[in-house]
Amino acid sequence: QVQLVESGGGLVQAGDSLRLSCAASGRTFISNRATGWFRQAPGKEREFVAGISWSGGITYYGSSVKGRFTISRDNAKNTVSLQMNSLKPEDTAVYYCARGRTGRVTESGYEYDYWGQGTQVTVSS
Repeated sequence: QVQLVESGGGLVQAGDSLRLSCAASGRTFISNRATGWFRQAPGKEREFVAGISWSGGITYYGSSVKGRFTISRDNAKNTVSLQMNSLKPEDTAVYYCARGRTGRVTESGYEYDYWGQGTQVTVSS
């Protein structure tokens, strides 16, 4: 069975840090695909957060998180991580990881074929 599983979410205070992880299992190999993180807050559209190419050599960030979040990957472990620093209340959302259809990073959710169930991140002020 194909699965992407996110972990690491939780409730933190503004200014704190969290590290999210995305693990692929089953036949969901991500080592040759770009991987992205998206988020969706209640009543808002899904937002691109960060993406990383299959090799890890290219990363791209949404403007609202640039300079605070860092995406990385370990292809040997089939995992992708998102280090989130200096968290703000507006970062509160459900965070999803997704596997790209190709090795290139893109902001478009339509270019991702498998999605995890999401992990809740709540930042209190």
